[in-house]
Amino acid sequence: MAITRLTDIVSVFESKWTYGDVKFGYEGEINQDHDAKYPLMLIEPPESTMPLIYNGREEYTFEINFYNLYSQAAQSVVTLQKRWDNLQDLANEWLDFVLKNYQDVTVEAYLNDESIEIERVKEVANDRLVQLKLTFTMSAFTKCFRPVSNYPSDFSDLVIWLKADSGVTFDIPTKVVSAWADQSGNGNSVASSTSGKQPLRYGFDGANDKSYLSFDGTDDSLSSINNCPISSNSYTIFVVAKQNSTQTDTRAIFFYQKTESVAVIKVGFNNNRFYSSIRSGVLNADHSQTSGNANSYGLIATSFNGNGGTLTSQFNNESVQSNTILGWGSATDYNDNLFTISTDSSTFASANVEEVIVYNREITDTEKSDVRNYLNTKYKIY
Repeated sequence: MAITRLTDIVSVFESKWTYGDVKFGYEGEINQDHDAKYPLMLIEPPESTMPLIYNGREEYTFEINFYNLYSQAAQSVVTLQKRWDNLQDLANEWLDFVLKNYQDVTVEAYLNDESIEIERVKEVANDRLVQLKLTFTMSAFTKCFRPVSNYPSDFSDLVIWLKADSGVTFDIPTKVVSAWADQSGNGNSVASSTSGKQPLRYGFDGANDKSYLSFDGTDDSLSSINNCPISSNSYTIFVVAKQNSTQTDTRAIFFYQKTESVAVIKVGFNNNRFYSSIRSGVLNADHSQTSGNANSYGLIATSFNGNGGTLTSQFNNESVQSNTILGWGSATDYNDNLFTISTDSSTFASANVEEVIVYNREITDTEKSDVRNYLNTKYKIY
């Protein structure tokens, strides 16, 4: 069943108006810069109701205003009713194209019966205009209030869940972050008390206009207040982030190290690609994104099975990469030291980070798919 939200509906409305300018906004903003091209269509932000919320349906009441010029000179050659009729012809044609768009049975959106009202107005806004107000209700399928989604917390052994939209302690004027609270319920939060070495938190303009933490790549980082909670020698890690500047060496978003010769986990960037690696002494495995680069928001999903020594990774919607480390033993420790966000203590990642999720096991393929779907639905990565 298709998901139709306000953004999707307005995008269709805008694409079907081909006669002049189109604007999503309010009536008082009409041609405030005196640069509008007429005929002009204004889509006002709608009111909506959810009569049957668990069926996922939302009824939007739209007021669409259509404008055309009606200058003094024009009044001598055209009647007012004719100008309104012509504007209504364009409005009707536009509405036909909109409704044709939703004839596909997989898209659930339709015009409610007996809901169209038309009002005719003259000499409005900043110009001498004729105006046609078209009011109607459109019923559309929406995601809200449908309790069928899977969230990271639905699966066992979630030990770290850092979300830029939740649990961030930051100074409002400067945006400087001092702490990022773990949402898994296990208290595995991260923090930094060193002035000048703390990331910034922005409430919008990230992937899909979501919140993010920005690390400068010079000295910004956050360290865990507890040791890394990976105690089973297996893990699954998800990261949503992007690289802010090209860094051809390895830079970690999630990093753990006991010592270089015992245990190292890196999830982040390498050679301008998304990257995941694990090392135990001379034994190691790593995976890199095979197409594109890390300068756009991406989704890293990587897991390690400590019993078989198998690293599995997927970057965005690429094919799954997997390889087994010959001679791998299961005694490597991953919980004897702190973990860090955006640094490996000697290098720092220049990155925007939106979400970090860690499980204390290799979760199943079905669970991985559900978490990936949760993240991609939220951030619209691919």
